[in-house]
Amino acid sequence: MLLNIQKKRVEPDIMVIALEGKICLGNSAKELEWAVAELQQANEKKVVFDLSKVTMMDSTGIGIVAMCSGKMKKAGGELRVAGATGVVEDVLKLTHMENIVSLHATTAEAIAGFTAGGPGSS
Repeated sequence: MLLNIQKKRVEPDIMVIALEGKICLGNSAKELEWAVAELQQANEKKVVFDLSKVTMMDSTGIGIVAMCSGKMKKAGGELRVAGATGVVEDVLKLTHMENIVSLHATTAEAIAGFTAGGPGSS
């Protein structure tokens, strides 16, 4: 399996994208990019990528996360990343992604940051 993408809304205005599999060069990265483009079309401003079931991420995956974060910021929103473990967490830390996107241990923590008046909250 390459990448399974599931969208779920956390009321009132947070969209969680639960990812499962690998975020690598190829169609999986494009599908993730398209999913974020759809969210922007729907004027979503608060998005969390749940990476708890992602088993591998290559440089293309890192680039896609960085690009999606940039697009969300440009649209006045924010992307947060949650649940990365193992090799995925290592890659995110090694590439200093915390300087680009907010990294959280759990999806609940990322959501709580939005609702507690953090950046991107209204």
